[in-house]
Amino acid sequence: MVDQKTQQQAELASDGTVCTRCGAVAEGTPPTWTCSVENGERRYFCDRCARDNIRAIEGRLDSSWW
Repeated sequence: MVDQKTQQQAELASDGTVCTRCGAVAEGTPPTWTCSVENGERRYFCDRCARDNIRAIEGRLDSSWW
């Protein structure tokens, strides 16, 4: 869930990518980050958040993906 702090960081990091979960900011779009499309909105997750939540991420995929 995007909270107030993360939203403010996203506005400040217009040239970077912000992790939807923890608010980490990266320059550009790191190839190791995970991208998810939820309700038509693209969301990015940093390496740490993706690793910590990989089961939940995989649980949203159709079985044909795995």
